[in-house]
Amino acid sequence: REPQHFELLREHILPQLGRRASFWVWSAGCATGEEPYTILFTAAEALGPERVGAMRLLATDISTRALEQAQSGIYPAARLEGLPAGWAQRYFQRGTGRWEGSVRVKPEWRARVEFRRLNLMEDFSHLPRFAVIFCRNVMIYFDKPTQERLVGRFSERLEPGGWLLIGHSEGLMGVRHELRYVKPAVYRKPAEGQGAARGGAI
Repeated sequence: REPQHFELLREHILPQLGRRASFWVWSAGCATGEEPYTILFTAAEALGPERVGAMRLLATDISTRALEQAQSGIYPAARLEGLPAGWAQRYFQRGTGRWEGSVRVKPEWRARVEFRRLNLMEDFSHLPRFAVIFCRNVMIYFDKPTQERLVGRFSERLEPGGWLLIGHSEGLMGVRHELRYVKPAVYRKPAEGQGAARGGAI
């Protein structure tokens, strides 16, 4: 969903981050895992096999059941429709026998995602600083004061210059925050010495 975020990741964000020895990306509210795996495959395509290991990828959700499915990496084969050419062969195994009609993320790729249960309403100040946080179609369920608190805590966990990507139905209108609006559903923490600003170039 919302492929514009992955285009931004591939074309602009990852080429910058790929020069670093390591960086963290967080898929907050990862549900059954489609988002973090798409982040991972996008990074593999953008950075290449030698550099993709620089990305540390954390995926969290409140649902233990959803995380179990995410960790298994098993999905209906129909989910692969619309993926870029070559992804199905590079990143998935096709099921046989009783698994006919299903696909599974290859084990070497599943191992690159750290899945962890986390309630976003609880303290997460112990987490590392992130270059990118995806939290899409999660805050839509929260009232404005809760959204404001959560965005503030996300901002604390972003490194200077880090990115927050939210759902396109979740604009932060009426939510006080210190992030810089880049374009719809895309916000960025000001770099050191910069203040928040409305709009502006990427």
